[in-house]
Amino acid sequence: MELAKLKGVTEKRLKDLNKLNIFTPEDLVRFYPRSYLDLTHRVRLSSCYHNDMALIACRVASPPQTVYTGRRSFVKVWCDQDGELFSVVWFNAPYVKQKLKEGEYLFYGRVQNKFGSVSMVNPTFEPLDKNYRLKGIVPVYPLKGALTQGAMRGMIASALQTCLPQTVIPPAAVKKYGLSSLAAAYKDIHDPPSEAAKDAAAARIALEEYFLLLAAFKYIKGDKEDARTRRYGCTAEEVKAFCARFPFAFTEGQKRAVDDIYKNLHAPVLMNRLLQGDVGSGKTAVALAALFMAAKSGYQAAFIAPTEVLAAQNYALVCKMLPEYPAVFLSGSASAKEKRAAKEQIASGQARIVCGTHAVIQQDVRFCSLALTVCDEQHRFGVAQRSALGEKGEGTDMLVMSATPIPRTLSLIFYGDLDISEIKDKPKARAEVVTAIVPYRKYDDMLAYIGEEAKKGNQSYFVCPKIEGDEEGSLMSVSELYDELKNRLPRVRFALLHGKMKDREKAEIMRAFKEKKYDCLVSTTVIEVGIDVPDATIMVIYNAERFGLSQLHQLRGRVGRGEKKSYCFLLCGSDSEDARERLSVIKQNTDGFKIAEYDLKMRGGGDFLGTRQSGRFLSEIKNLRYPPEVIFEAKKLADEAFAAGENALLREIALKKYESLKEVVLN
Repeated sequence: MELAKLKGVTEKRLKDLNKLNIFTPEDLVRFYPRSYLDLTHRVRLSSCYHNDMALIACRVASPPQTVYTGRRSFVKVWCDQDGELFSVVWFNAPYVKQKLKEGEYLFYGRVQNKFGSVSMVNPTFEPLDKNYRLKGIVPVYPLKGALTQGAMRGMIASALQTCLPQTVIPPAAVKKYGLSSLAAAYKDIHDPPSEAAKDAAAARIALEEYFLLLAAFKYIKGDKEDARTRRYGCTAEEVKAFCARFPFAFTEGQKRAVDDIYKNLHAPVLMNRLLQGDVGSGKTAVALAALFMAAKSGYQAAFIAPTEVLAAQNYALVCKMLPEYPAVFLSGSASAKEKRAAKEQIASGQARIVCGTHAVIQQDVRFCSLALTVCDEQHRFGVAQRSALGEKGEGTDMLVMSATPIPRTLSLIFYGDLDISEIKDKPKARAEVVTAIVPYRKYDDMLAYIGEEAKKGNQSYFVCPKIEGDEEGSLMSVSELYDELKNRLPRVRFALLHGKMKDREKAEIMRAFKEKKYDCLVSTTVIEVGIDVPDATIMVIYNAERFGLSQLHQLRGRVGRGEKKSYCFLLCGSDSEDARERLSVIKQNTDGFKIAEYDLKMRGGGDFLGTRQSGRFLSEIKNLRYPPEVIFEAKKLADEAFAAGENALLREIALKKYESLKEVVLN
């Protein structure tokens, strides 16, 4: 059935649905609520903290008005809750003037509670009629355009009558483990009779999706076990001698990782391995050992990174630690002459090691004898990009690295086509990093301290969640922060860095910061990975509650890279207990793997994945809340299904699922 023929889908609504990537009735069924409202749990607005999400019943006391302030406008109304007046504003939502009339409504949205004034910003709203007085739990969907919650619920109810996805888990497994009906789960996720039913439905749907994903990776991994065509000639003694070049002894974790790689490169099938390690655990040293194995055996190797700054840093290390093997650097910002010269050296085989960015993946870059590719911070590269790089050689081994610890449960999903090595040793010879949650009343004291530290030659990072602020005014843009800090600390030299700058410009700013031409760097999370500035001792993170715990841990890892004691200051823009509890985890823990596990436990599998994804990776489950144990259950079912023999239909569906993952790049 076509989406346009579904009851309630008008021509205008169809366009708005398409903006949400909804093109079929099945897409509509798989469009899950972002949250739920228990209509019996309404609150008084005056009792809410700043930035809380709240459900309130009130009366709209004035007609909606458009207010113009400078370059932007918003819709504003005055509302009355039991005799207390408050304002409600909507940014970028002119349709509110037509939809909202005087009368009783339910509002659900973010509370602004500043300086004794309470208001709401961009809430969803629905008439408070007799049906809503009786109903218990209702879904809230992430909408665009003029779509309303009521219209979306009606269209989804129609879709549920015509299109219910069927389970692909083998019937024997459904019976053996007493799995509930998938059709019933879809109905309960959109119209839950209770909290328990909603949670059970989310777990059942997630189980189905993870089963498919794991089945896809099983097929792909089996297909990728290609026979080796090149033989590595380096010996274990030569690798050991290379590792002795470093000014430090390898940790046990590094030694195990090098051993894993050595065994892979001398095995009859190609290597496809993930090297996972915490900040400062020495992954790059292990990667250099892998590059040595390839170069020593007479082959070419490629070492790519997602940013020019990190790629240049890797190139400098290659030149220092592997001086006997010619290396070239290739990036998108290089001049045409530089690119042409580098490509000629790569094609002729004169360049034994190639360092660079995504530019190395371009079609016109041809290798002479590529045997090994290493992807640094691989979560910035998609499956297709990794494959394209590997296909530049005949029978290419692949090593991908990540400093973003991912719980073992999620590793099964993100990296189901890879073998995994983990370096869990604590980083050695690293300065202590003291983490503190700074209340805004101490903000001035913090800035004064940073000003004094700048006089001593100690550098600082200031990180904002976004390049541009939000319409609600609760987030400051990185440019606004840069201007404010320059005014507050006029004797401190500030630099500005964000993702919209050109690669060459970003590289120049980072180089100047490392050379101490600036005291402080105001940036977005573009500095999250790969930046190594030994004199940077202070990290300030604004609106820290907006970041995932693992991302905060990565940002914290940018300081304490020298011998000086370092500090990470977390500024929290919310007074909620949940926000403070999450930040206390960062304050009390330094183990990235433990932090990632805790983040998964607190936020749930669906939210953990959804907040890190771009594109439509796992979009089928990104709004669902389910326990991580579902992933283990799905793995068990997939293993048993394969042990019982291949199913042609399952293979077809699973491989189709894998195709949808090829362009995934985690942000």
